[in-house]
Amino acid sequence: MVPLGPLPRACWTPLISLLLVCCLLPPGAQGEFLLRMVPRNPVVPAGGSLLVNCSTDCPQHELISLETSLLKEEVGTGRGWKAFQLSNVTSDSKIFCSAICNGSQMSDSSDLTVYEFPERVELVPMPPWNPVGKNLTLRCKVAGGAPRTNLSVLLLRGEEVLSQQLAVGEPAEVTTTVLASRNDHGAKFSCRWELDLRSQGLGLFQNSSVPRQLRTFVLPVTPPRLFVPRFLEVGTSQAVTCILDGLFPASEAQVQLALGDQMLNATVVSYGDRLKATATATASAELEGAQEIVCNVTLGGESRKTQENLTIYSFWGPVMNVRGTIRNTSQPTVHQGTTVNVTCAAGARVQVTLDGVPAAAPGQPALLQLNATERDDRRSFFCSAALEVDGVVLHRNRSVQLHVLYGPKIDPAKCPQHLMWKERTIQILQCQAQGNPDPQLQCLHEDSMAQVPIGIPFRVRLNYSGTYYCRAASSQGEHTFIVVMNVQERNPLTVTIIMAVLTILGFVAAILASIYVFGVHKRRDIYHVNQGNHQENAGFPLTSGRPEGEPPS
Repeated sequence: MVPLGPLPRACWTPLISLLLVCCLLPPGAQGEFLLRMVPRNPVVPAGGSLLVNCSTDCPQHELISLETSLLKEEVGTGRGWKAFQLSNVTSDSKIFCSAICNGSQMSDSSDLTVYEFPERVELVPMPPWNPVGKNLTLRCKVAGGAPRTNLSVLLLRGEEVLSQQLAVGEPAEVTTTVLASRNDHGAKFSCRWELDLRSQGLGLFQNSSVPRQLRTFVLPVTPPRLFVPRFLEVGTSQAVTCILDGLFPASEAQVQLALGDQMLNATVVSYGDRLKATATATASAELEGAQEIVCNVTLGGESRKTQENLTIYSFWGPVMNVRGTIRNTSQPTVHQGTTVNVTCAAGARVQVTLDGVPAAAPGQPALLQLNATERDDRRSFFCSAALEVDGVVLHRNRSVQLHVLYGPKIDPAKCPQHLMWKERTIQILQCQAQGNPDPQLQCLHEDSMAQVPIGIPFRVRLNYSGTYYCRAASSQGEHTFIVVMNVQERNPLTVTIIMAVLTILGFVAAILASIYVFGVHKRRDIYHVNQGNHQENAGFPLTSGRPEGEPPS
C-alpha cells in the first residue's frame, strides 16, 4: 500500500495550540455569538482517535458539551472552550457541540468519516490458456475499504488501465472483458484499488494484487501431417516425421509419437508457426503385423491427432545351403562325381524359386540335386524369394557358386599337335590346360629337356625342332600331351637370286617403256588447210606443215 498524501495524524500534532487560538477568535461582524467545532468534517482512520474542540465567543456561556455515540473524554477546558478526546472510532458518525449563551442554547455539528484500507485485493485466476480471438473476462475482488465513495478498483494490463470502477458491494467485484490476441501472450494482468482522500487533505492511497500472466494460443483445426513408411521389416529402423503448420506459439506445443503402445523418443523443432517432430521407429518381432503410428500435438489444453498404418513383417533369407561339399573351404567345393544337394529356404509365407523351379508351397524350401561334373565348376545357383505384404509383393534374391575339383586336361583343340615354323621368326605356342585347381603347364623337349615358352612371343631357332612333352599338373593329377615342332632353315642365296632377277626385270621394263613413249612422239605431225580459189579447185588439198627441205620421217 502506497500513500500518495500526508498521513492524517500529521495535521493534528499542534491541535491543542490551534484550539486555544480558535477560542480567542473575535465575534462575527454582525455581533452574533457563535459556537464552533474544530476540526470540521474530520476523516479518521478506523480504530483511531480524534481531538475535538468546542468553543464560543459568548462571554456569558455555560455548559459547553460534546454529544456523540463514540467514547469521549474531556481532556481540556478554558475560557470559552472545551476539548474532548474521541477514541476507538470505528464507524462514521455525526458529532454535536452545544452550549448555553444568555439563556439560549447554541449548537454546531460535524460529520466524522472513518477511512479504512481494503483488507484484500485479488485478481481471480484466469484460465491457463486462452485462444486467440476469444474474449477473456477479468475479475477483481476487493474486500473491505472505506469510504466506498472514495474507493475505486482498476483492472490493468501491465500499466495500461483497462477498466476503473467504484467499489460496490462486499466484497466489491469488478469485471471487464478483453479480446485475446497474439500480443497478449505472456502479458501480465493485475488489479489495483485506489482510496482517494486528497480532498480531505490526506492523499491518494493504493495497493495492487499479485499479477497473473496470460498465455494465448492458436491451434489449427486441421490434423498434423504424418510421414511414415508403409512397411517396416523386423529388426530395421526408419524415421517418422510429424508436421503441423499454423501453431502459436509453436515452441510451447507438446508432441507425442507412438508406435502401437510404445512411445517414441521424438526430437521437436519449431520454425515460426511450424512444428516438426522426428523420431525413429524400430520394428520388433512382438510388433509383427498391422500397427498404427500416432502423432498427437497438444497446445493450450487442446489436441490434434493423426495416425497412419504401418505393417511390420519378417522376411529373412533366402538362405541357400549346399550339402556334400568339402569342409573348411570358403566357398562350396566338391570333388568331381559327388552328389550335391542345393536347398533354398525363407520364412513363413515366403515363396522360393531355385533355378526357375518353385517350391511346392509358400514357406517350404526348394531342392535341387545333381552329380557334380567338371561342367558344373563355377556354376551359379540362383534363388528368388517373394513375400506378399499388404498387397505388395517384395522380392529378395541370393546366389551361390559351386566349385568342382577335377584333374587337369589339355584340350587338343586348344593345343596343336604339329607345328611348322621358319627359323628366326617370332612365334607363340598356344596351348591351354583345364582343371580345378588351375594346373601348371610346361612343354619340355624330349632330348634336351629345354622348355619352350607358352603363350608368349619368342624367336624360333633351328634347334627347337623336335618332340615336346606338354605336361599339365595339379593336386588332382596330371595330363601329358605331345607336340611336334618342325623348324625350317632359311636360305640366304635363294633370296639374293630372286632379288637380282626382280631388279633386272624392273630395269628392262623401264627401258621398253621409254622406247615406246619416244616412238609415239615421233609419229605425230601438224597439217594446214590450203586457202586457194575454191571455184577452181573443188577439193581442199592438204600440205605438210614441215619446213621445206626436211625429209619425212
